[in-house]
Amino acid sequence: MTDAEGASPNLKHKSAILTEGPERAAARAYLKGIGYDDEALSKPIIGVASTWIETMPCNFHLRALAAKVKEGIRAAGGTPMELNTVAISDGITMGTPGMKTSLVSREVIADSIELVGRGHMFDAVVALSGCDKTIPGTVMALARLDVPAVMLYGGSIPPGRFQGHDVTIQDVFEAIGAHSAGNMSDEELHELEGVASPGAGACGGQFTANTMAMAYEILGISPMGSSMVPAQNPTKGGVAEATGELVMNVLRSGLKPSDIITRDSLENAIAGVAMSGGSTNAVLHLLALARESGVDLTIDDFDRISSKTPLLCDLKPGGRFVAVDLFEAGGVPLVLSRLLEAGLLHEDAPTVSGLTVGQEARAAAELEGQEVVRPLSDPISPTGGLAILHGNLAPEGCVVKLVGHERRHHEGPARVFEGEELAMEAVTAGTIQAGDVVIIRNEGPAGGPGMREMLAVTAAINGAGLGEEVALLTDGRFSGATHGFMAGHVAPEAFRGGPIAAVRDGDRVTIDVESRRIDVDLTDEEIAERVAAYVSPPNVDRTGVLAKYAAQVGSASEGAVTLVGD
Repeated sequence: MTDAEGASPNLKHKSAILTEGPERAAARAYLKGIGYDDEALSKPIIGVASTWIETMPCNFHLRALAAKVKEGIRAAGGTPMELNTVAISDGITMGTPGMKTSLVSREVIADSIELVGRGHMFDAVVALSGCDKTIPGTVMALARLDVPAVMLYGGSIPPGRFQGHDVTIQDVFEAIGAHSAGNMSDEELHELEGVASPGAGACGGQFTANTMAMAYEILGISPMGSSMVPAQNPTKGGVAEATGELVMNVLRSGLKPSDIITRDSLENAIAGVAMSGGSTNAVLHLLALARESGVDLTIDDFDRISSKTPLLCDLKPGGRFVAVDLFEAGGVPLVLSRLLEAGLLHEDAPTVSGLTVGQEARAAAELEGQEVVRPLSDPISPTGGLAILHGNLAPEGCVVKLVGHERRHHEGPARVFEGEELAMEAVTAGTIQAGDVVIIRNEGPAGGPGMREMLAVTAAINGAGLGEEVALLTDGRFSGATHGFMAGHVAPEAFRGGPIAAVRDGDRVTIDVESRRIDVDLTDEEIAERVAAYVSPPNVDRTGVLAKYAAQVGSASEGAVTLVGD
């Protein structure tokens, strides 16, 4: 059977079982009742998995982009079927119990897209993402389904304007700390919040959303040049329509996520994160994708790659520029070209475009005079934007962000807090002193549960003028907007008997990046004795979906993925 566009039967390699033959008359009857005719049902069925939602700017515009994707699919000979799933805004829920749902949503997004894709036998899938967890969640689902697929990122917002200069949401979080310290008035804070997030799109800095969008474009699962096109750019609809056409080409070629997501492509993505000064959350999300794809990748691979990758992108939170500036400078292909020039790119890795990543890198265009991505001869730092530390406080490792500060060593007394709220109270009350090591525990994947981001606390520390004098470590996470001397993802977490549970106020803690060590001045025997006596405080949030997640989630050092059996 051949459709009107001349598509061969093998393009319906999944959906034929659902739509063809006399025994499928009832299924066709259902679909005809909502507008699919015989011609539409004879074509490949393409899932358009959107994460549109009205609770945040990051994904607010994805419904319109999905419509454009569907136009492209139809024009290229396919029949689109749109579905929607959940999304949680990290920025809006930050500093509240609602933030515990954010990382959990990554698994729910992946589960729900996988379920619909399996159940409705899609021949191919386009996934649309926007905010932090929707990006890895959609790609994890594509890896599980392993049918021809493309992920399209919705893009970011432009910066806002406040008192004559550009601002992002990062400025608002830090303004809260400045306000509490008496350095900003009520009126100024109110004015800032009204201009910092001007419209639909994800946060503009190289925070988690743009970090992951860049990583997956470099990895090859997103169309080259698409991710940094801003959400409000007039060409974004055309990018979406072209993505719909592209997925049909991917289907015809038979290229699957398992062909794209390999050890080489994941290492390319890690190098992109390191060169751009990206979010520490990339460690969690790329480890999780590797696990879903059956690729052997460990937390220490991030340190190995970052240590030989120069930091070239002058992007917020540590730098001057935002995603709109990177788009104008040359976008992700420009970063790729720098990786290729540095000899850090596995250039034979395939992409959904049909070209190798090396071919895409060689085709990059660079805006003359741009300052967003530096030349190799003038790096911001000779090594990348993150490091992995081990020690008696983090036997399984932790992640330190190296962008936006010069410190590589800190030693000081511990100030221990059982959860983010108590730490925030201490910061806003002015009781954190220069030299302190703020320790926030019971915020890990199981202990939180949900591994909240500590942006509210870190931003308040910076806003209070202590960013260069205080260190912070946690078994929770940090936002991509976090900057300062911070160690996150400390593993094992306190709730599961990690040594972070042994620390008490006043204990001396040393963080040393050069030696890749993070230690507390206690003997192994003292740590074991204290951990054995430690009991995590009661947690009223460990119910429902959060209880299921806490029971199944693994270590942050392995991506904090939910596990099945042993």
